[in-house]
Amino acid sequence: MVLEIIGAIVIIGAIVVGLWLLVAFNGFVQLRNRIENAWSQIDVQLKRRYDLVPNLIETVKGYAKHEKETLSMVTQARNIAVNATSVKEQAQAENMLSGALKSLFAVSEAYPDLKANKNFLMLQEELSGIESKIAYTRQFYNDEVLKFNTKTEMLPDSLIAGIFGFKKKDYFEIEEAAREPVKVKF
Repeated sequence: MVLEIIGAIVIIGAIVVGLWLLVAFNGFVQLRNRIENAWSQIDVQLKRRYDLVPNLIETVKGYAKHEKETLSMVTQARNIAVNATSVKEQAQAENMLSGALKSLFAVSEAYPDLKANKNFLMLQEELSGIESKIAYTRQFYNDEVLKFNTKTEMLPDSLIAGIFGFKKKDYFEIEEAAREPVKVKF
């Protein structure tokens, strides 16, 4: 009788532990997939942005021929961003591209004809919309990374993370330099 009770307790304990392992593992998989989906959404918006930048540069070139340094800075920043491979590299490249685009729009302030150009205004508006979508998807990505990283550090789920190799993910962060206003000299 006592042996049967002990056996039942062991079986129930094994079932509880097995269910916990299943739920914890599936939670990690779900969060990992949400992070990958969020990154894909960022990637889509960044691709739209990268496709828009050459059109914007061509439009500005016609008006601001002597602003070659700013235009080449935007082109270089775009190329670096397109070739970034990790979240950290992508964040750094995006910060560089954002700063370059701010400089480009600051330069456009000196050219009233450019500011009034319909094509430029359309591109600027489209870029603004893309920037909003990028900001939203970055926030979503970072929220999912927060959930995942918290789960990997908290007991008892940290045990599952260690056993199955779930590692903390990098946030998509803005560098301090990118938070400062752009300085443009004429």
